[in-house]
Amino acid sequence: MCECGRECKCSSGRGMRGFLTKEEKMELLKEYKDNLEKEAKGVEEQINELEKNN
Repeated sequence: MCECGRECKCSSGRGMRGFLTKEEKMELLKEYKDNLEKEAKGVEEQINELEKNN
């Protein structure tokens, strides 16, 4: 987990290198995209649950 409190691997974490390779950047972006998709799915589930209960 990053020092900022998330699993974003931003540069706030100690020990994180300042210069990443192209492959490392791509992997981080793919992980970020995957997390966004999971978050969107969770939001959609919450919306559906709230609509069902109204």
